[in-house]
Amino acid sequence: MWLLLAFLSAALLGFYDVFKKQALKGNAVVAVLTLNTLFGSLIFLPVVLLSATGCLSEGSLFYVPTCGWEVHRYVLLKAVIVLSSWLCGYFAMKNLPLTIVGPINATRPVMVLLGAVFVFSEQLNFLQWLGVLFAIVGYALLRRSGKKEGIDFHHNRWIVLAVMGALLGAVSALYDKFLLSPVELGGKGLDRMVVQSYFLFYQFFMLLVLLLIMNRAHLREAFQWRWSIPLISIFLSAADFVYFYALSDADALISVVSMIRRGSVLVSFVMGALLFQEKNLRSKAVDLFFVILSMIFLYLGSH
Repeated sequence: MWLLLAFLSAALLGFYDVFKKQALKGNAVVAVLTLNTLFGSLIFLPVVLLSATGCLSEGSLFYVPTCGWEVHRYVLLKAVIVLSSWLCGYFAMKNLPLTIVGPINATRPVMVLLGAVFVFSEQLNFLQWLGVLFAIVGYALLRRSGKKEGIDFHHNRWIVLAVMGALLGAVSALYDKFLLSPVELGGKGLDRMVVQSYFLFYQFFMLLVLLLIMNRAHLREAFQWRWSIPLISIFLSAADFVYFYALSDADALISVVSMIRRGSVLVSFVMGALLFQEKNLRSKAVDLFFVILSMIFLYLGSH
């Protein structure tokens, strides 16, 4: 079950990237991100209130239990990690082609894999290792194709931010596994709805503070409302809900879940071709074959 949820989360993440690219076109990054966290918070605020007033029972799929500071301090740290990743990723997404940012983000599972093996002592079988190998090859080829567009991966600040966003995203994924794993397995055993709801609340208030301390030049940056802005929040909230639900399964492997979620690059590739008319699609399509192959082997290896 957790494996199918990971694939669903990947599809939702692909559309999330597309809406994010559309929303950021010519728009102020911090303003768009603040609105995203606002809409995300508004999605989860009703279930928090309904849970607190007893209108939602503890057996409900959306129930959010009441917790003290001993829990919220861990969620606050997650909010800091994710917001840092998002800030880096949003600036990179605005200034780079979607078919470049996607492959960079797709290196995240490799980082997660290394962390999962060394931190959580996860063991992958032969088919899963083959899937990882094909993914590494596919992502390396995608990066090579991106270089044909004249982007210097070593001297471009947006590339640096994209890599930093991917690295922080990998840290966040490993931290998620630590938060959601049962105590008897070395985790904190936190409720998934508590994590997903409150880390959005914390992010929104941190972004409000950031807006207050930003200089006027940034605040005067152009902003145009687009309906893709709330769609970012809707698709991300749905993708994260499915993701946290998958990780709450004690049998879930964070390295596999993270790898499958990066399959979202397939959706962003197709939409990048159709909506944004990006370049070098033929060579990138060959590269994506290895990504698809890796997803197949990961699925087979997990059964």
